[in-house]
Amino acid sequence: MRSIKASAALLGSLLVLSACASTPQGPTVAVMPAPGKPFDVFQADQALCKQYAEGQVAGGAQEANNKQVLTGVIGTVLGAGLGAAIGGGQGAAIGAGAGALGGTAVGAVPADRAQQTLQQRYDLAYSQCMYSRGNQVPGFGQPPSYPPPSYAPPPPGYRS
Repeated sequence: MRSIKASAALLGSLLVLSACASTPQGPTVAVMPAPGKPFDVFQADQALCKQYAEGQVAGGAQEANNKQVLTGVIGTVLGAGLGAAIGGGQGAAIGAGAGALGGTAVGAVPADRAQQTLQQRYDLAYSQCMYSRGNQVPGFGQPPSYPPPSYAPPPPGYRS
């Protein structure tokens, strides 16, 4: 009976951890350098914008994972309680395993959604940054080129 409980707890823990959200590893948006932009400048833009995008989603994966673990733990505890009430000690182990599976299944869908949302937020921040640096981003027109400021000539009779 003890091995059943240990197996159920281990299985539940593994399942909870298997569907974790993670911080995006990089953008899924294909950005091209502006015409005439040197590649080393483009690479510097990329590094800066990846760092910016990571900052925009910081903590999001941990928050999603905390919610998932809590859901798995609650499922395990509820399953063990119901199993104990129905079938005694062995029922508790079976209930804990079933609760862990159910809690993980319930928590996996939000974790997957959280992962997609994190990637979308990352891509948006990255795209905005790259666009602001003059690069070509799909779905956006060519960034406007800003002419250098012009100054009006001095008024007639002005002496410097």
